[in-house]
Amino acid sequence: MPASPQRSARLLGGLLIGAGVTHFAAPRQFDATVPRALPGSPRTWTYASGVAELAVGAAVLAPRTRRLGALAAAGFFVAVFPANLKMAYDARHRPAPLRAATLARLPLQVPLVRWALRVHRAARTA
Repeated sequence: MPASPQRSARLLGGLLIGAGVTHFAAPRQFDATVPRALPGSPRTWTYASGVAELAVGAAVLAPRTRRLGALAAAGFFVAVFPANLKMAYDARHRPAPLRAATLARLPLQVPLVRWALRVHRAARTA
């Protein structure tokens, strides 16, 4: 049975906030995914993306900002895809389970974007 629109929004917001907190609790793993082409320190990008996830997650949780927050979440999931590609590329010489995990993450961006867009649509009709 699919989750109710409110429950789906709470789950999406919780996922984003949890990921945002993780950027501060264990930043090293995220630093390694920052593309070298980006200017500045990888840690700065790690913290900035953590703040973005916290803000977007909070916006999704609040009914007044849910519609915009869900659209921002979809955009965020698209924007971080290059970091996931880099992580998969960097894992090409690592043990098979790690390679498999990084490759499995790539197609997961599609359902995340779709989920955020569903929350966006549901917020419009609520």
